[in-house]
Amino acid sequence: MSKTIMNQDINKAFLEEYTSETSVRRYTSASAGCGISYLLDQVYGGLYIQTIKTELKDLIGPEGIRVFEYGCGGGMNLITLLRLLKQNGIKVHEAYGSDFSPVLIEAAKREAAAHLDAETAGKIKFFVARNESLMGDFEKHFGRPAAEFKNRLHLAIGVNTSRYCHRLKEEQKSTDQIRDLLMPGGVSIMIDMNDKFPLFRSKIKGKRVTDNALETYIPPLAEYARPFKAAGLEILQERTFCWVPHSAGKLMCFTMRTLAPVLQTVFPAHGMRSLVVARKSRKSA
Repeated sequence: MSKTIMNQDINKAFLEEYTSETSVRRYTSASAGCGISYLLDQVYGGLYIQTIKTELKDLIGPEGIRVFEYGCGGGMNLITLLRLLKQNGIKVHEAYGSDFSPVLIEAAKREAAAHLDAETAGKIKFFVARNESLMGDFEKHFGRPAAEFKNRLHLAIGVNTSRYCHRLKEEQKSTDQIRDLLMPGGVSIMIDMNDKFPLFRSKIKGKRVTDNALETYIPPLAEYARPFKAAGLEILQERTFCWVPHSAGKLMCFTMRTLAPVLQTVFPAHGMRSLVVARKSRKSA
């Protein structure tokens, strides 16, 4: 099977998965569940704020931070980040969120209007884009040369989206564009499924005979990190973490929150999520 035909099949599967009404409910706050709310606010959010305060504090000017989330889905992660930035007294100059699903982008716009004050919501610009063509999609959507977005962002975040680039064999192209969007000294935070956690439904599905096993492929941690290293970024963190499922209800969320410190100590390589934090050199042009 040629790469073009293979990618067309995978793209079709992704489009069907992320343009349905079910996906809107799964990736928006009204029905997403206790687990994802806890993670965004406490675990992922805490990581974002700590990274900003330690790695970007000398880079952010008086105008404020410029942040971008690629593969933003229904916008919950980016919206939570902006709320946390305001709580921590960190000014936001610009915020962008992109996703290949027009349905989820429209849902993200509604989420921002519903859950942020008007001034903060006005900082976010959601638009349709693919991870492997970010620079061109910035140019297309905003009607400005791609060069204006190069070296622009303090922080780029991707949650549960990078594995799709690996499945399409486009991970290096995507990562190179993230690097180009970051200003010298800017930081990328990538969070995605850990292949060593055995209970993901997509992992189980992948054990069955399928026409295209790449549709359910989960990269190992080293593979997530590889394109960032190849793009010339410095790896600040490369580890697995997180023991609360996104879909957890209140009881499971409480139980796994309680057990997390022990599980992380005993099984450090088997957390639910892989994390790669990488920084662009300050010497980059």
